[in-house]
Amino acid sequence: MSVRTVRFKQIDVFTQVPFRGNPLAVVFDADALDSDEMQTIARWTQLSETTFLVAPTDPQADYRVRIFTPAGELPFAGHPTLGTAHALLDSGYRPKTPGRLVQQCGVGLVELAGREDSTWAFAAPPARVAPLPAERHDALCAALGTSALDPGAPPCAVDNGAPWLVVRLASAADCLALDPDLPALARIAHEAGTHGLAAYGPHPADGPATFEVRCLMAGPMFGQGEDPVTGSANAAIANLLTHQNRRPGPRYTARQGTVLGRDGRIVVDYDDAAGRTWIGGASVTVVDGTFRLPDRLQS
Repeated sequence: MSVRTVRFKQIDVFTQVPFRGNPLAVVFDADALDSDEMQTIARWTQLSETTFLVAPTDPQADYRVRIFTPAGELPFAGHPTLGTAHALLDSGYRPKTPGRLVQQCGVGLVELAGREDSTWAFAAPPARVAPLPAERHDALCAALGTSALDPGAPPCAVDNGAPWLVVRLASAADCLALDPDLPALARIAHEAGTHGLAAYGPHPADGPATFEVRCLMAGPMFGQGEDPVTGSANAAIANLLTHQNRRPGPRYTARQGTVLGRDGRIVVDYDDAAGRTWIGGASVTVVDGTFRLPDRLQS
């Protein structure tokens, strides 16, 4: 059996310290791989997402990316967007426009911007917002094991390419104390047309961040469990804060992954003049090498 090699990096996203963020596998030069082969690789890595860099078909784009979970392909996801951009730049790529990248993916073109601290941020795609019916709030509280929902910010399904049911808790401590019944939560999330639930609550003014965030996945795309740090969910929260007039200011920070022993840090900036919401954070390369692939993978 003949074997070929492709470049590969594993990136830890939303952290400057390896093993404290959310890992992402990035496969370079993937044009020769078909969808089944990409799915086979993503199933093997067993990470929440694996991305594949392929040639763009839009002349405005710097690159095109396909994003796979172990179960299927996504049109968009946040930590894969930042992690793929980091991997590409780390490999020596020079953007068409300095300090700016344009990613082509399933939702279209996503703009990324470099920051003065050498981190990058992506412009959150437009989102559709749909409130969870009030008669399901009690069931939601039971599934989360809490009665601490913030009455001033009703739960809503927010779809920016990766749909989340967003729930605001009274405090960060209430968010950290959640003890979810994942099968019950999955039923509610599916009813709302989402992949899972993004819960958040405010820290005190002297806390480690503006908000604490937890993302509880509800299969089948992600399985059931908790995601360490989630760009699309933080984008959904940021969009909903605007929709519900609950923004804490033009910039805020979020911490995620605490109960999993991680320390993900997200920075959200609102650029009202440009009509954009930016979701940013650091990334670090942990693994840099190659995959050895047979000519045809078995899916």
